[in-house]
Amino acid sequence: MAEREQAVAAFLATHGWGKAKRDALAGDASFRRYQRLTDGRRRAVLMDAPPAKEDVRPFVKVARHLKALGFSAPDVLAEDATAGLLILEDLGDDTYSKALDAVISERRQAIEAELYGLSVDVLIGLHKLPPERAVPKGLPSYGNGRLLDEAFLLPQWYLPAITGDHASEAQRKAYGAAWLEVFPVVHAQPKTLVLRDYHVDNLMRVEGRAGVAACGLLDFQDAVSGPRAYDLMSLLEDARRDVAPELAETMMARYCAAFPDLDRRGFEASFRVLAAQRHAKVIGIFTRLCLRDHKPTYLVHIPRVWRLLERALADPALAPVAAWFATYLPAEKRQVPPCPAAVA
Repeated sequence: MAEREQAVAAFLATHGWGKAKRDALAGDASFRRYQRLTDGRRRAVLMDAPPAKEDVRPFVKVARHLKALGFSAPDVLAEDATAGLLILEDLGDDTYSKALDAVISERRQAIEAELYGLSVDVLIGLHKLPPERAVPKGLPSYGNGRLLDEAFLLPQWYLPAITGDHASEAQRKAYGAAWLEVFPVVHAQPKTLVLRDYHVDNLMRVEGRAGVAACGLLDFQDAVSGPRAYDLMSLLEDARRDVAPELAETMMARYCAAFPDLDRRGFEASFRVLAAQRHAKVIGIFTRLCLRDHKPTYLVHIPRVWRLLERALADPALAPVAAWFATYLPAEKRQVPPCPAAVA
C-alpha cells in the first residue's frame, strides 16, 4: 500500500495536482477506487485502478469516443495506463440514484419520469447512429462466448453456495446448451455500442448542459459491440432498485416510438433473453463478491434479482433455460446464499 501511495502521489505531482486535497468517493464492485481532488476552485477525480486487477485503457478509449459523439463521459485530463491511474473531469455528485432517494413522495413519479426519460433519450441518440460510427474500432463483440462466460457465473458461484456441491459436468453441459439454444434471438437484432452497466447508479445529472449532454455517463469500461436491447434492459431491470412496471412500460414505449421500423416483437424477445442472462450473471457476481471478495452488502439484492430472472424465464423464448432452472435450481433453492463474510 505504501508503494502504491507513492505512485499515486508522484502521478498527481507530475500532472499539477500534487497539493490537492483528496477525499474518498463511493466505489463500485470492482477493484477501482476513486478520490475527489480539490485544489482551490479546481476539482477533478482520481481513478486508482491497480494494473494487476484492472485495465484503464478501455475506459479511456470509450470515454473519448463518447465525448466525440457529444455525450457526457468525463474528460480524461491525465493518464498513466501502465500504473492504472487517471485524472478525470469531475461531473459532480448528482447521481440519478441520489436524486431519486432524496425526492419526496409526491414528486417522485415526475422526477423518475424526467430522469429515466433522459436516460432513454441518450440510448435513442446513440442507437440512431450507424453502427460503424457508434462502435469504436476494435471493440470486442458480445458473442456467445462472452454471454456464456457471464451466465456461467451462476452455476460457478451460486449453485455450490446453495447446494454444497459444484455443478456436475452434465449440469454444466445442459446449462450451456440451453443458453446456446436461445441466444440466436439476441443475435438477430441490430448491433450498436453497449455500455453494459447502464443504470441509475452510473448516471448523473450534469448542471449547465442541455439535451442528452445533461446525462453524465460514469461506467462503460466493459463496453462491447452488441444488441440494442441490452442497455435499455439494464436500465429498466435494475438489480439494485425496483422500477415500477408502469414506468418501465412508458420508457419501453418511448424508446420504441423513436424507431418506427423497429421489429418490436423481436426486440422485446431479445430484451427478455438478455435480461435472463444478465440476472443469472448478477446472482453469480453478488455471491462471488461475498465469498471471494468479502463484500456481503450486495446479498440484499439477490431476492429482487431472482424475481426479475423468474419473470424473464416465464417467456416461451426462454423455455430451454427455464427447464434447466426447474431441474437444478427449483424455487426452494432460490434464496440468499449463506456467506461467512455477511456475519463476520
